[in-house]
Amino acid sequence: MLKDALYGGINAAVVTAMNADLSIDLDRLAGHCRWLLANGCNGLAVLGTTGEANSLGIEERIAVLEGLTERGIPAAKMLPGTGTTAITDTVRLTRHAAKLGCRGALLLPPFYYKNPSDDGLLAYFNEVIQRVGGDIKIYLYNFPQQSAIPFSVDFIGRLLKANPGKVKGIKDSSGNYENSLSYVEAFARDGFEVYAGDDGLLLSLLTKGSAGSITAASNVNCALGAEVYANWDNAKGSAAQTILSATRKAVISQPLIPSLKALVARNTGDARWLNIRPPHLKLTEAQAAALFSAFDASGITLAKAA
Repeated sequence: MLKDALYGGINAAVVTAMNADLSIDLDRLAGHCRWLLANGCNGLAVLGTTGEANSLGIEERIAVLEGLTERGIPAAKMLPGTGTTAITDTVRLTRHAAKLGCRGALLLPPFYYKNPSDDGLLAYFNEVIQRVGGDIKIYLYNFPQQSAIPFSVDFIGRLLKANPGKVKGIKDSSGNYENSLSYVEAFARDGFEVYAGDDGLLLSLLTKGSAGSITAASNVNCALGAEVYANWDNAKGSAAQTILSATRKAVISQPLIPSLKALVARNTGDARWLNIRPPHLKLTEAQAAALFSAFDASGITLAKAA
């Protein structure tokens, strides 16, 4: 396990609370963030895929960051997603995160144009990093199923060389153990933080030198993840990983973001958590029943929200 990582441990890709008119409910979002930090999360990856960030406008994303800090969520605990298809928007969001006190920002590649060359990707990230300046660290977000742009080991090596001290780590949501391991083996010895995007890979990657996880399912299974992280080198961690993996399978058995909102709604007793922006849709009754059955069968005990 990598020691002294900035976001070392369990980080939730936080779901975004919405009102009936699909505006953002900052009070409920902040309440969920507090629950996460009290139940095993070391950090909060707000404004990511799970947070429906690409369904939010730039001003809305800024309002989320400001609203959470105003409501007492420590900026140092947040790793906001700030990567967009536009250099200027990415720079604006990342600078604002830094201004508020965030230590890092999680950046998707510029995902609209497909099959960019590594030279083109390098030029994009170099431009963003140069314009952002300051001390905020850049984390790459590898999610080729959504972005269609994977980050290769060779590309990361070139980016690190071009920007010493600026690019701190990566969230790998490829779901491919060998891919995550290749990042660990190539760069972890130099302090590069590799985070599993799949709860099922947490323990196996920790034993190889990863820094932890950043996952969607941590919205509901973060206490289990924390148990794995704290016991990565003993039998207690292995036992917790078995249940953690089962919760992951349950959560992805139905559409992911609606599933997480349904689970949070059930745990809080607040049906407003079901509000979701199209093209996502609420689960049907049959989908919700199947989700709850699979989740409860995993053996997890979920702490009730306040």
